[in-house]
Order: sequence, then C-alpha cells, then structure tokens
Amino acid sequence: MDTSSLDVRFYPIETNERVKGNTYTVRWKVAHKKHSKTYKKYVVADDERSKLMAAQRKREPFDIEMGLPVTWLSSKASGTNWFDFVVEYLDWKWPSASANTRKNMAKVLAPATIALLCRPIPDHFNSVKVRRALREFAFSNCRNDPDNPIPDDIQAILDWVRRNSPPMSAWEKAENVDKVVVALSTRLDGTAVAASSVKRNDRTMNLVMSYAIRHDYLKQNPLPKGKDRTSPKVADSIDKRRLLNRALVAKMLDWIGERPRRGALYRAFFATIYYAGLRPEEAVALRVGDATLPETGWGEFLVHEAQPEVGSRWTDSREAHEKRWLKGRGEGDTRVIPIRPVLVRVLREVIREYDLGEVDLLFPGEKGGMLAGSVFRRVWGKAREEVLSKREQETPMGKRVYDLRHTCLTTWLNRGTPPARVAEWAGNSTLVLLTIYARCIDGEVEGILKALEDDEDRRPERV
Repeated sequence: MDTSSLDVRFYPIETNERVKGNTYTVRWKVAHKKHSKTYKKYVVADDERSKLMAAQRKREPFDIEMGLPVTWLSSKASGTNWFDFVVEYLDWKWPSASANTRKNMAKVLAPATIALLCRPIPDHFNSVKVRRALREFAFSNCRNDPDNPIPDDIQAILDWVRRNSPPMSAWEKAENVDKVVVALSTRLDGTAVAASSVKRNDRTMNLVMSYAIRHDYLKQNPLPKGKDRTSPKVADSIDKRRLLNRALVAKMLDWIGERPRRGALYRAFFATIYYAGLRPEEAVALRVGDATLPETGWGEFLVHEAQPEVGSRWTDSREAHEKRWLKGRGEGDTRVIPIRPVLVRVLREVIREYDLGEVDLLFPGEKGGMLAGSVFRRVWGKAREEVLSKREQETPMGKRVYDLRHTCLTTWLNRGTPPARVAEWAGNSTLVLLTIYARCIDGEVEGILKALEDDEDRRPERV
C-alpha cells in the first residue's frame, strides 16, 4: 500500500493571539489527511511553509501520515518500528550497562512504548499487564533466555504491541512527542512522578535519541529542551527533616536488637550504616575478614565491593544482587573507614553469636546468602512505627534506611571533621558531599549568631 501522495494543498498562515505573544500555525493537507505545525515567530513559520511548498513544486511525494516530503524522512525511520528499535538499542546497551541502569531503561521505555501505540490497548489487555510484559519480559534478559520461555499470554501481548508500534518516523509529529513526555511524567493513577524520576527519565530518553540519530533513524532529537521542557526542579541537597537524632536512633536500635529472630544481627547491620556511613549495598557485601575488630579501641572496615539488589531479570549472573566495584571509584579501588569502639563491640558479639568465619558474610541472610533488601527494609519500617510518634511518622524522618548514612555523614561534618576526610570515608567527592549536605551543616551557626548578638549589643541606642 502506497503511503505517499502528490496531492498536497497549503493554507494561509494563521495568527494565534496569545497573552504571552502571538504564535503562527502552518496548515496543509496531504491527500485526505490534514497537518499543522505552530511556531513562535512568523518568519520561522513562513520559512518552513516555503520549504514545504518548494518540495511540492519539485513534484516530490509527501508521506500521508507524517505530512512531510518523503526525501525528508530517513528510510530507516519509515522502515523500522519503535518496538524493534528499542530491542535493538537494548541489545547494544545491555553489555556495558549496570543492572540498575538496565532496570531503569526498561521502566522508562515501557510507558514510552505504550504512549506511542497506534491504537488503544484492547480491553482483554489491561495497561498494567502490558507495562509489566514490556518491562519484565521484552526489555529484560528474559527475552533471550532459551531455558525460560516467555509465557504464552505475555507473548500474545508483546506480539500485539509490536504489530501496533508506529515507525520511527512517528517521532516527527509533535503530538506523539507530547504523549511520551506526559507518560514519563505521570504514574498509572494519573499523579505526577517525583522530580528526580522525571530527570532520570529525560536522561534515559535523550541517550536513546542520541543512538537513533547516530544510526540514521532520526535526523534530530525531537524531545523538548530548555524553556520548552517544564520539568520539575530537583533539590541538590537532602531534606534536613530526614535526619534522625542520636536518642531516636538508640531507641530504634534497641528495639530491633530485642527482636527474637535475628534481632542482634539486624541491629548490627543498621548500626554499621549509622556509625560508619556505609551505603546499604556496601554493608550487605561486607565479609568478616573485611573488618579489623580489636578487643579495645577503634577498628576499621576495608570496603572494596558493593552488591545492590536489583532483581535477577537485570543481572548477568541471574542473581538478585549484582556484584560491583565501589560507586564512583575505579575498578579494584578500596576505601578504609574507621569503626567506633561501640560498633566494634556490637560486631564482635554478632560474629561470636552466629559463629561466623573470615570468609563469611558479616550480615548473612536467613539461609546464609545475601541479606535481602526487602527484609531489612521491613525490619526498619516496623522499628520506625514502634519508636517514632505518629507526628514523626508523618514526616520524612528516617523514612529510608539510607537516611542512617545521611545522619552519619552530617554528624561527621558538624563535629568539625574536614570535608575531604568525610568524603574519603563516605566514597564521595568533596564537591558532591558539600552539595548534598550543605543545608545540614549547622555546627557554626551558634557561633555566628552569638557574634551577631554581640555586634548588636555594641551598637549605640537611638536617641
């Protein structure tokens, strides 16, 4: 079926009066289908209209669906649909991407794919199931796993999505771009996603568009930028309300330690994050031999790996945790972190109680493997409910396990520890450290206020 036509008709440029300034719309029709594009300046609109009319005078066929001269469209753009392109991109990106990056790519590309579909999802395929089929099967390592074939009902969804995915040339239409932008900014229930998620989604999609341009699927990045992209602001610093005070942490650790099942081990795990400032994925990867624990005085951790939990669909090993080098560090790099005497005693008790050897995990799971994130998050959530007041539970205070690390690093900085030293222990650059915790450093405020008060007292009273 021919998708192009020489039957092209142009209309006069329309002026749209707006409070913030007029806009100008170019309208034309290819065969039976009408097209339009709006510009902020009349000169630009007139220039674009002239280019289209010049192509018509040369008797160039226009694509009926896109409304543009066929010579303006990439042959790959019109011959490859979006679903096949995404699969190609993931196959290219997968080997060099971390498991968490792979997971985030699938979370972004699934709603984008649904937004671009040529027709609505049938009633027997609900949107939640379609999104899950794309994210967990089409855009994960399950797609190429011969030992675990995709279930028939999921494969039926994927086949339907592929048949109804538009060609890459669909990105030439502003309304399609707008659909994707909206889809990546809202949840399934219609509420807005977090500002940090919007920023991550934009970054992922721009990388996809860069690949499309390099491989001649698109001529330019169609995604809005600058003033055309009104994405929410993302705070550089953490919310100070997330930090816990020493008394609350002590109560929560005591409550956790009194639990009949493995309470001492969970208490030691959270104490390690609070006193040593480790990331949770670094703490779960610690081995007994990585800790120097003298009978008296300070000890130290030699941290050399992290094992974030992302799910077996995204790791090369098909395990839930991915073994990685330290975040922001080179391959094989390590860092040494001091261990307070109180934490040394707690860790020695855990090692003795669970009879752990040098090569054993310092915080093993119930079956001896890696401690699951779902488990320690559930324990922390219960402790928060039991110890914090209802008013405090409604605030962000200690809402995430990671807030223990934030509290630790803030404490180090407020106690006068040089930022370069804190950055070294924390595994951050000094610039990132001060940017993130700028609003939480208050150790000098008392002295500044005292100086201002003294200065006010020295001023002569007005007559």
